[in-house]
Order: sequence, then C-alpha cells, then structure tokens
Amino acid sequence: MTHKQLSSVLIANRGEIALRIVRACQELGVTSVVAYSEADRDTLAVKLADKAVCIGPASSAKSYQDPRAIISAALAYKVDAIHPGYGFLSEKPDFVEMCEAEGVGFVGPAASIIRSMGDKIEAKKIARRAGVPVVPGSDGAIDDYDQAVAVARDVGYPLLIKASAGGGGRGMRVVESAETLESDLAQIMSEAETAFGDRSVYLERYLTDIRHIEIQVMSDGDSTVHFGERDCTAQRRNQKLVEEAPSPVLDPQLREQLAAASVALCREVAYRNAGTVEFVFDNIERQFYFIEMNTRIQVEHPVSEMVSGIDLIKLQLEIAAGNPLPFAQEDISIRGHAIECRINAEDPAEGFRPSPGRIETFRAPGGFGVRLDSHVESGYTIPPFYDSMIGKLIVWGNDRDEAISRALRALNEMHVEGITTTAALHAAILDSEVFRSGRFNTAFVADFLSSE
Repeated sequence: MTHKQLSSVLIANRGEIALRIVRACQELGVTSVVAYSEADRDTLAVKLADKAVCIGPASSAKSYQDPRAIISAALAYKVDAIHPGYGFLSEKPDFVEMCEAEGVGFVGPAASIIRSMGDKIEAKKIARRAGVPVVPGSDGAIDDYDQAVAVARDVGYPLLIKASAGGGGRGMRVVESAETLESDLAQIMSEAETAFGDRSVYLERYLTDIRHIEIQVMSDGDSTVHFGERDCTAQRRNQKLVEEAPSPVLDPQLREQLAAASVALCREVAYRNAGTVEFVFDNIERQFYFIEMNTRIQVEHPVSEMVSGIDLIKLQLEIAAGNPLPFAQEDISIRGHAIECRINAEDPAEGFRPSPGRIETFRAPGGFGVRLDSHVESGYTIPPFYDSMIGKLIVWGNDRDEAISRALRALNEMHVEGITTTAALHAAILDSEVFRSGRFNTAFVADFLSSE
C-alpha cells in the first residue's frame, strides 16, 4: 500500500500545543502554518513554524474561535488539513462541516461522531449499545420535575444533575435530598441554556469516593488501539492538575476491562483519529463507569507517549493523511511510569489568581526522563486573554517512586522569575504522604489545600 502524506497543515491553536504540532510536522516533512492572534505574534510557535498567519485580534472569539477566520487562512495558504489541537474549535462539529464543505481536511473524527459523542446523553446510549458500563441514572434527557422525581426514586440520593452539552467541570450540580431537587433542576437548566445554548440535562447517581481514569485510543476507521490508562484523579474544581500512567489502583483484570470497553466504544461508531474515553472509578465497589469521550488530543497526551514511546501527534497526522494504523495492539508495550504536572501562571496563595506578565528569567529542567512542553522563554510576556498554563512538566521513571522523585527534582530545578507559578504547589502535592500512597480520590487536592 502506498504511504500517503499531508504536504501542509494549518495549526489552529496557540501555546504549547501549537508548538507541539509544529515540531511533529517538521519531523514528518509537513509544512506547518501557525494561525495566531495579534497577542501571540511573538510566541515560539510563530517563530519556529514554516509559515504564520495572523487571524485576528487578541479576543479568542475573533481569532481562535472564529471558524471563518481559520478556514479563510487555510484556503489562502492552500493547506491540506487543519489541526485544531485541544479546546477552541477542536470539538465543534459545525466547524468540521465547514472544513468539509470547503474541501479542507480536519485532523480529527468526522463531524457526526463529534456531535454524537459531544452529546452526553447520546454518548451514554452509544456506550450502552457497545456494552460499556455507565453510571446508573436517566436513560435520556430530563424535561421536567416529575421525570426527575421518578429517576431519583430509582437511583436514590445524592444525585448529580449534568448539562448534556456541559464540559470542563461546568454545568453540574449535586442534589443532596428531595427538598432541593426542583430548585436545583430549574437552576441547572437555566444555566445550561445560557452557557451552552442547550437546556437539556440528565441525572445520574452521585458517586462520592471516585477516581478519574481515562484510556487513550487511536483509530483509523477500521482498527483501534489503546495506549493504556491515565489517572487524572488529582484535580481542583474538576480541572486536572496532575496526571499519571499507569493508574496506581488498577489490577491487570480491571486494566484490561477498561481498555476493552474503550475499544468497543470506538468500534461502535467507526471512530477515526485520536480520542480519550473517560471513566469514573468507584473506589468502594471497584467498578468503572463511562462518563464521556473527548474527540480530540488531550492536554495530558504526553503521559501516554512517555510510557508507550509513540508520538501521538505524528500518528494523528498520519491517519489524517489516509494511512492505516502502522501497528497492532500487541505491538504496543507500556513501560515504566509517567507523571505530568500542569504548570500555570497562577498564585495559589491568592486563590489561584492569574499571574500574567513578563517572564524575566525562565530556566527549564532537564536530565534523563524529563520533558517540558512549553511555549514560554525568558523575555516572553504572558497575555491576560487566554488559559494560564505556561507548560507541562512530564517525567518518566522505571516505577512510580522513581517518577515522583524525578518530578520533584525537576520541579525544584525549574526556575521562573517575573511571574508566580504553581510549580511549588505541585511539588508539595507530589511529596505528600497521601499522593505517594496512591490511595486517594477526586477530593484529595481540595482536602490538601484546606490543610495547608
């Protein structure tokens, strides 16, 4: 079979992920074109890309989230495909349909799959068809209070109300008892309408002692492989802080069941390109439940790369070019342990207040098993318009203890002057007795912060 290759790709994103894609393109011999806002004119991705095009002002609504600006740039530079990275337009099916209409490729799944998996109610139906366990709750959308009462009667309290179109920890509320069900339901429906333009919600059992575990998958439309699990339990306000692979709590049987469920879900929809199947894991019952699928590359993908030795971004580009997966599941071997810390320009002592500004000095850590994915450098000014992440520190070790020790050494070695970062907080979390034990749940970081 003839190997196909994209000749050029427009990178419709910013920061470290834009730079990450530039580097993958360069290694494949693909011309990289970075689309940037006026605020990102001096970023490393713009400097290192083969070409760069300004798509609008600092406001993401008028640049990175403006589909017409992105597609106009793609047509002007005659690229083969657009890589959306994560966030922004990466999971917008209407944008993918616009790309298809203009004859521009999209590095990701088809619009119909993004739409189905982005609707949490529809995604749960697909999961059930594929035989994947889901959290007990409503079979579909809840339209009124009477339906909610019926579900609550079957499932019991506490309940979790979730906006069908929600994500990133938004559009959720815990209902502790029947007394507040009606008011909580009305409020979440109203918030969902305002935030997502979709007031549909569903109800499910609220699990109180859980971990967040996800499976990285890659599909070519016919075959699917997985790269093991990532444990993303260390979160603050539903935002991931520390990710690791493999999970410290899974036994071989559960690990295989999670992977098989994820592959079955991809097979059910003939999935194509990179995806992440997310689960909650009940620490008490030791049972996992599907919650959603992210139809894009994730922030924490380097964790899976470090334990598998496979470049997932390059693999995305190869599949987008029309090539089949170059290996089978038995060719993938998971080795050692990896940890990722998301370093943000925030001040934990001031309620995680953003800390934009000029970086006077930036020294990256190095050494064996250490990787820093970052778009910043000395003299760079962090704009106040976007996400506050300045980089991802990823380390690999032969086992979890070595990975923790290496991460602590690297965090100590990292030096940033001019802004405040969360690096010291990450070191404190990793060095805590609870984290080292591996036995914690999604309340761990909140408990840790309240005890500091």
